Amino acid sequence: MNEIYLRRRMRLHVRSGEGGVTPEQLASMLKEIEPLGFVLADEVVSRLSSLPFEDAARTLRGVMQDMRKLVGAHRQHEPLHPGFPSQVMALSEAQLYLNALSHYVSLRRMPNTDEKRPPLLHKRYPRIVELGSVEDFETICTKLAGSAVSLSEQDRADLIWFVRQYRADIFRLLPAKFPFKENLALLGSQLVIHVGTDERTHRFVKDNFRTATDVLRLAVALSGGDVSLAASTRFVSFSRHQRRMLLALLEDCGGLIEDMHRRIEPFKRLGERLHPGEQAERYPKAAAAFGVVRNGLPVASFNSRVEQALAAGDIRGAAQVLEDRPGEYARRLDALLRKSEEPQALLQRFAELAPRVSTTVLLQVLAHFQARADEGRLRVFFPKGDVAKVFALEDRRAAIDLDTAQRVVHGCKQALLARFAQLPPLGRCHVDPALASYVVPMSQRAASKTLRTFARGSRIPMPDGGFVRLFLWWMNGRSRVDIDLSVVFYGDDYRYVDTIAFYNLRGWGAHHSGDIVDAPKGAAEFIDLDVQLLRSRGVRFVMMCINSYSGQAYCDLPECFAGWMSRKNLNSGEPFEARTVVDRVDLASDTRISLPLVLDLERREVLWADFALRDHPRFSNSVAGNLAGVSLMLRALHEMVKPDLHTLMSLHALARGTLVDTPAEAETRFGVGRGCTVTPLDGDEIRSNYLK
Repeated sequence: MNEIYLRRRMRLHVRSGEGGVTPEQLASMLKEIEPLGFVLADEVVSRLSSLPFEDAARTLRGVMQDMRKLVGAHRQHEPLHPGFPSQVMALSEAQLYLNALSHYVSLRRMPNTDEKRPPLLHKRYPRIVELGSVEDFETICTKLAGSAVSLSEQDRADLIWFVRQYRADIFRLLPAKFPFKENLALLGSQLVIHVGTDERTHRFVKDNFRTATDVLRLAVALSGGDVSLAASTRFVSFSRHQRRMLLALLEDCGGLIEDMHRRIEPFKRLGERLHPGEQAERYPKAAAAFGVVRNGLPVASFNSRVEQALAAGDIRGAAQVLEDRPGEYARRLDALLRKSEEPQALLQRFAELAPRVSTTVLLQVLAHFQARADEGRLRVFFPKGDVAKVFALEDRRAAIDLDTAQRVVHGCKQALLARFAQLPPLGRCHVDPALASYVVPMSQRAASKTLRTFARGSRIPMPDGGFVRLFLWWMNGRSRVDIDLSVVFYGDDYRYVDTIAFYNLRGWGAHHSGDIVDAPKGAAEFIDLDVQLLRSRGVRFVMMCINSYSGQAYCDLPECFAGWMSRKNLNSGEPFEARTVVDRVDLASDTRISLPLVLDLERREVLWADFALRDHPRFSNSVAGNLAGVSLMLRALHEMVKPDLHTLMSLHALARGTLVDTPAEAETRFGVGRGCTVTPLDGDEIRSNYLK
């Protein structure tokens, strides 16, 4: 329980006792937490002091183990050159080459130096761990299940934990509504697996799975597949009870044949597992629909009617078809406006349909049209799926006049304000302008497990330290594994400058700890960055790159993680100091290249990227029009338009309360600091209660 609670909320549940721990014993135990970069709030310390010594010690041992994993301190971080960074700075190029050659041939590490390291100098404030309760902990489940957007792999694992742990008691934690179908499918599958005989599970499934696509997602979830339906799933052999359940659900679906026709291949494979012909008398509608899909009979689908109208130049006809699905109307509004000779009619109809469009789509349309008149921007696409891929291309669409774009923005805002006004009041509200740098967490499906969770594209302030130390740790799987840590430097115009990697250990104000090519017991690599020196030499952006040089996917490794530290003095303390860790990210995707973050040295910000690639990109952008290199990804990340938290929270404040000028006047504070009602780190709260 506390592992999830600490990771998601930075809180602990500690039961009350009747005393027994002396101040000396408690101080001794708490002192072990300090080097990890955490401190317990007074309420937690007071609760621990009420426990018998053995219980307090057991609780803190478990907590410290969880803390070590959070920051990466549960592993030994030993670089190739143990005297890093001073050792790398002092050695000649020839000696660095000979050291690398010796390691490649014999896998020998460099011997430890006799040099004694000075104590760590740092200014990092510790992370404060607050006291929580079982009731507060259980709201995590409610908010995950009620999320209005996709969940990350870690989110999904936590939701599964709740169902598996609580079983029949889970129903009291479930929200009244389930706005996102992928999350509903995951939850439904876990209820069927763990409490399938409970009548409430039968009622839950019958009440919530109403379309053929809903049922397909449920079958995919029961098979452990991708509920986004972006990837193919190999269906399991369902039990007789599960086959009847799925067929009964399909039998009750409206628009069954058209819905199944949208995903012919998945339904063909599902039919092979459900054997609908054997139950044709009991489920005739479902059996007939599978027959249509299996035999490839033509069906006039919704999308085909839209495309036929557009191909014929009948924009009004296409718009009329799209009105049946307001969300699709909103998504295609830009294309309709560009092609229509009657934009005013389209705008009027959009204003009427907007109240039926989801909050997330309205926010996306709002952000898109706010920036529609900007010239020179890239169009950026993130395909659906569990891998964070990105595509970008030059925007060659016809222009839309500013007045038209502003009318769309106004329509979105009015619909959102009316919707949010139905939610509980917030009183006096203050919205921190700094929230404009944080992207609304609307699609976390491919997000990695991290110490701090931000939406891709968010800009996070860098701490005051003058140096950044990047780190990587991994361990061999069934064979030798070589993972490489590198950085790529770019100038203000996204111009490629240089690379620091295993073949170029130092330059421009950066130093690499040395390349390790085998990690039977684990291995670590580091790169130090002198922020001021790099900037003075024309470097604007630093992209962190991690490459599986030996070719294994990260998901095939026992463990692999990376992150960065903020350091005041590079030669003080050990190469890895847990208390200086700012962020840590697990590398566990089915990919071989990871681009976790970009440092913007001019603005002293971290651009959260969390990109995962299967193929090696081109790092320089020397060829005109090259749209496949890392420099393009950098530009796409830097310029992309996404809904921000300042816009979202300002709309809530206007609809549900009164805006005030200072935090001191506010009853509800939306900001980035401690003590705020909602911060960018409160992803569960934002997704479940502010994206309704």
